[in-house]
Amino acid sequence: MTTTSTISESVKKAKQSFSFITWRKEQVKKGNILEKPSDMLLTTWYAEQAVKGKIKVSKKNKLAARRHLRDLKRQGTDDFPWIFVEEKGHRPIRFIEKFCKPSKGDFDQLTAQPWQHFVIGSLYGWVHKDTGVRRFREGLIFVGRKNGKSTLVSGLTLYSFSKDGENGADVYLLANTRKQAGIIFDEAKAMVKKSPKLRKNYRSTRDAIFYDKSISKIEPRASDSENLDGLNTHLGIFDEIHEFKDYKLINVIKKSRGSRKQPLILYITTAGYQLDGPLVNYYEQASDVLDEVFPDERTFYYIAELDDEKEFEKPEEWIKANPNMGVSLDLDILKEDWDKDKRTPEERSDFITKQFNFFVNANNQSFLDYNTLKKNNKVIDLETLRGRPCIGGYDLSDSEDHSSACLEFLLDTGEVFVLSHTFVPEKKVEANNENIPYRDYEKQGWLTVVPGEYVKKEYIENWFLDQSKLYIIQKVTYDPAKAFRLNKALETHGFETEVVRQGALTLGPAVDDVKELFIDGKVIFSYRTNVNEKPMVNKLFRWYVNNVKMKPDRNKNMLPQKQGRYRKIDGFAAFLNAHTEVMKLMVEPVGNGNVEFISINDL
Repeated sequence: MTTTSTISESVKKAKQSFSFITWRKEQVKKGNILEKPSDMLLTTWYAEQAVKGKIKVSKKNKLAARRHLRDLKRQGTDDFPWIFVEEKGHRPIRFIEKFCKPSKGDFDQLTAQPWQHFVIGSLYGWVHKDTGVRRFREGLIFVGRKNGKSTLVSGLTLYSFSKDGENGADVYLLANTRKQAGIIFDEAKAMVKKSPKLRKNYRSTRDAIFYDKSISKIEPRASDSENLDGLNTHLGIFDEIHEFKDYKLINVIKKSRGSRKQPLILYITTAGYQLDGPLVNYYEQASDVLDEVFPDERTFYYIAELDDEKEFEKPEEWIKANPNMGVSLDLDILKEDWDKDKRTPEERSDFITKQFNFFVNANNQSFLDYNTLKKNNKVIDLETLRGRPCIGGYDLSDSEDHSSACLEFLLDTGEVFVLSHTFVPEKKVEANNENIPYRDYEKQGWLTVVPGEYVKKEYIENWFLDQSKLYIIQKVTYDPAKAFRLNKALETHGFETEVVRQGALTLGPAVDDVKELFIDGKVIFSYRTNVNEKPMVNKLFRWYVNNVKMKPDRNKNMLPQKQGRYRKIDGFAAFLNAHTEVMKLMVEPVGNGNVEFISINDL
């Protein structure tokens, strides 16, 4: 039987304009791909090549390279006491190349590639000028699938517990489940087994690897491990942190490093679907640090990703997310896989997420994808809104659950600003069944924890009263369910209110309009209270929006619903109520209706 595959026009053009074989030969010739170990550390060389554009990297990795070069110029100063010692950075690389044998594939020796020189050299080469203690305490290494993550993890693990100069150097291989932690641990054991030198010096058991000379060990641990007490972390490596929903294991490991001289925690991962978990938070911190929004001298970032959706059909750009291209990845095979997988929505999402390292919401009925949500990143000064008109909205759930209120401002630019606030009973916060960081949100001012077992409506009433002292609230919109008492109280205070029926006729147009605003990047929910303050991204509101999915009602009209029991959307529901009125203001006529035409000669 003969089978025929259909190759898309974009891939055909790519094959004609981009020869992978020719490209690889050129990369080897330029030194961008190494076929044997380098005699020198390539950290700084890689940074220079990346900045010059001679090695193709993501925008964030170009910023990471610039950060390294900038730090070299100021090293050893009073303001920046760190220095870059190449010998320290090269030492773990030489160890990996000399002693660590790959357990899979047709390779007799590991050869660290330039991008790995940049990562490992940075992590181990930057030290304090007086104490020699390592600069970086944490690192996020964000790369696509099949880019040698397991080899990197295993090599650093074996080096750190035996050659890092510390006794009792406990190393933990960490994952969301015991099974996943076991996979990366088994790879380290297989590497020991294949190397005569390591096999001679290390002692392996079912659940640990020991280096008796320094009383050190390597163990797998997971979020579902029964006993997480008594850890003493020298190196902790989190594998695929995109699967983590909360910070439980992360916090345990961070707290366990207190007695160590130079502990290191690494997060090595691809992108994923858990868009409200720790990875997205760390990813956004990377953006802030690399963009110099705020300083963090103790965390290293390597973010390999495609920069734009337009690059999905440009195979010559895929190395940005896959720095091991030409070594562990074959571009021709990737192109064929992409051409096949992109026809099926689920496979397309997986390829984009894992190979392009692009965040995608796995639910194909999701209201917005993460990258659309990211576009809405503008910041507004609250002081500029004083005395301006707005529309209020609120959504009441069960008294024992979330309730939300908001103000929506129509700006002169055609954008909207959403000031969102949530109310949660203290009993729910103390129970902590949902792993939502309520107290953090409370500190940021996005949430009020109401004493007792339920949300007293007076708290929401008082919030609107407080806001009315700052802004002109023209109308308060609401879902009539459970709202009778609060609505009457607001009317008593003089607020004009408007009921919003929760059906397709009322909500449908508002949902469509809100989605278009998000796609155009015109929804603002980040703010500062004064010009000197750091911008505050309302992560709670963003979480609400990210939890929305579209689901057909009995008449097959698509309406917003939450994606799961714990994926709340109350803040979005309050916003949607307000927008049913705001969208009317967006189409009100301006001016006298007279339209004049002018020619170019009149200008």
